[in-house]
Amino acid sequence: MERYRLAIFDFDGTLADSLPWFRASFQDMITRFDLAPVRDDEVEGLRGLSAREIMARLNVSMWQLPTIVSDMRKRKLAAASEISLFAGIPAMLTDLQRQGIKTAIVSSDSDASVRQVLGPTASLITRFDCGAALFGKHWKFRRVARRLGVKPSETICIGDEIRDIEAAGAAGMDSGAVAWGYAFPSALQAAGATYLFNSIDEMIERLAVAK
Repeated sequence: MERYRLAIFDFDGTLADSLPWFRASFQDMITRFDLAPVRDDEVEGLRGLSAREIMARLNVSMWQLPTIVSDMRKRKLAAASEISLFAGIPAMLTDLQRQGIKTAIVSSDSDASVRQVLGPTASLITRFDCGAALFGKHWKFRRVARRLGVKPSETICIGDEIRDIEAAGAAGMDSGAVAWGYAFPSALQAAGATYLFNSIDEMIERLAVAK
């Protein structure tokens, strides 16, 4: 079988090490939007839940969600200079480009924030489609693949949350779950990830060979 021709990446927790920022901002978000309280010793347990389960735990309504997401995007952009890529990401993207594998970023974060954190590495990305809704990423996955002339069967979507795995499945694409992001690896495997990557080197090796 042929190799993947397109790798679509999530950004936060997948390419960018933003989990420390999120942890530092979490309690302020709860206070700001009067959400259900979560003790500090309970926060880690949220990493085993889906986005909808987290919303239910925090008592977030669907009408509140756009406001919360917009606020977090603005705060994330303001803190972008404090966030860095995971070690090895620029080299990985360079390697994929050398192999002729197209790359894209589909993220709920803003385009400005993503590009600021990427810096010069942004030139290695074939296409950006940022500002995705918390739910419905699969539409953007399909749009990116279509605009790049790549079939869903030739595409892998790589992320660190259960919703990334679910969106890939809804788009008819394979999924790669990274073990270093927001969700626990066990939760990502239970969600049906095609592959679980425990390291960037492991991901490169997988994408370099035929499926």
